[in-house]
Parts: sequence; C-alpha cells; structure tokens
Amino acid sequence: MSGEGRDGRVRPVAITLGDPAGVGPEVIVKALAALDPGERAGLMVVGTRSVLERAAGITGADIAFHARGEAADEQSVAIEEIAIDGLPLPFGKLDPIGGEAAFRYIERAVRLTEAGETAGIVTAPINKEALNLAGHHYDGHTGMLAALTGSKSSFMLLASERLKAIHVSTHVSLRTAIDRASTERVLATIRAGNDHLKRIGYERPRIAVAGINPHCGENGLFGDEDTKFILPAVQQAKAEGIDAAGPIPADTVYYRAYNGAFDLVVAEYHDQGHIPMKLVAFDTTVNVSLGLPIDRTSVDHGTAFDIAGTGKANHVNMLAAIAYARRLAASRAAQ
Repeated sequence: MSGEGRDGRVRPVAITLGDPAGVGPEVIVKALAALDPGERAGLMVVGTRSVLERAAGITGADIAFHARGEAADEQSVAIEEIAIDGLPLPFGKLDPIGGEAAFRYIERAVRLTEAGETAGIVTAPINKEALNLAGHHYDGHTGMLAALTGSKSSFMLLASERLKAIHVSTHVSLRTAIDRASTERVLATIRAGNDHLKRIGYERPRIAVAGINPHCGENGLFGDEDTKFILPAVQQAKAEGIDAAGPIPADTVYYRAYNGAFDLVVAEYHDQGHIPMKLVAFDTTVNVSLGLPIDRTSVDHGTAFDIAGTGKANHVNMLAAIAYARRLAASRAAQ
C-alpha cells in the first residue's frame, strides 16, 4: 500500500510526471486507471494537472485529480500541483520547458519525502537533453537525486523477478567506467546491493560480481583490472560476511543468475547490466536508486517522443515501479 509513519499517518507514494512532452503522463494515467480505488488512495502525482488531464483524454483513462489534502471521490487521485509556464507542450518536442518541469517535479517530490509527507518516489521518464538545456546538468535521475539529497553517491539497481543487476557506474563513457571500477567503488556497490536485498527479504543474498574484461582478463592476457581492483573488492566483501563471488566472466554470469545461481549481479558499467536486463524483462524491470536517504523507483524506459500523444505507450512498467515502491515503503515503515 503506502508508508505509515510513527505518528500513524498514512503517507502516499509520490509519482513524478517526467518530461511533459513524453509518454510519462500517459503511462501514469493508464496505470492509475488500472488500479483499484484502495490502491489509488495510497498514491499522489507531483505534476501539472492540465498535462495529466490531456493524457487522460488521449488514453481514455477514467481518472480525475484533486488537490492534495482535498476530499474527493474514489476515482480521483491527489495531485501536488506544480504550475509551469508554457505547458502543455507539443508532444515529442525537445524543449527546455520540459526539462525545467521535470526537474521541478522531482525536486518537489524529494522535499516532500524528506519532510515525511510522502513515503517514496516513483519517477516517470525524463529527457536528459531537455534537462541540460534547462540548465540542470545531471546525467539523469540517479545523479540528480544524489545532488538533491546531499548524498555522496548513489547506485542504480535494475530489478525483475528472475534477474537483478546493480551498477558500479552508469551514464559515463566506457573509458571512464573502467577508471571508476576501483576496489573501493566495487566494494561499495556490493555492500549496497547486499543491504537492499536483505531489506526486501533475502536472508543471505548471493551476489555475483561480473568481470570488466573478457574472461576476466585471462590472467593478464586481456588486461589486469579484474585481478588488481575487482578481486580485492570481492575478497573484502567475503571478509565482511557477504556471500559474494567473482569476478565472473560477464558472458556467463547472467545466464547463471537467471537460472537461480545468484540473486544479484554487480555490473561494472551501464551496458553490461542494462543489455541482459532489457533482454529478459524489458516491460517489467524496475529502476531503483540505492544509497539515498529516500526511496525511489522508476520505469526503465525513456520518454519515447516518437509515440508520445498516441496513447500507445505501455503502462506495465509503471505498474511494476509502483508495486516496488510500495514494497519499499512497507519495509521502511516496519523498521
């Protein structure tokens, strides 16, 4: 459902609208319409009502919105209204107004969650180019959320039913990713993944750490990063009592994890984790930010400007992100 604080108040999960020119508003209203009234009561949208109402008209979603704190019927969903000049935008248009709107939605949701007004955040997709055109220079949600919450760093976890991957680095060049795969960062990633899986019910998570070079460097033939940096991180994790294995060649580790040998794979860079996840669970993978003082989940797809405004966007991923956020809210309330 949603999170209940120590004062007994039920706190809703906040859903941010994303880039208003993309498919975010459409997948949000379709997902909300698919939920029963009791489930909708535990949710709140942070966004602009005119954009949501336009999306409801396009998709045929039988949903209405009311201001946060106001009484409403069971078909209506609470909204924290963020007024943005220039909205609604034309569909599929790259515009700094869209980037500014996306930032302000997220910023407000973060502040509400930090204040204990909401139990966590589900984010609809943003456009990184529009975000930067608006003067907000982040690599995406993960970096933005770390900055807004004052966190030193955060980790991207992609979660599906049969396969989960956490990333040592994400939106950087491959050359930079190799440099970032230090013993300290790999170890921190292992720890973050282990802590998260324990939180959601894994008693002793089995964590596989992927190698960064082909065949983990083949004893130095294809590079020595695996033995110099990744192996020591795995050894330290084991010394701390974490059930970690590796480095394991990336071309076999996901097959083994998918078939039950491991609960989580530590991916050394973006594509090493994203490609297998999107292959096996494109519509149901949830993007989860770890290492933050607040909980955040997201759909694992982009703004899809090419189909924005058609009503065709699939909302299954949004439903999965909402369900995962509720799971995290329940676990935090139980702590």
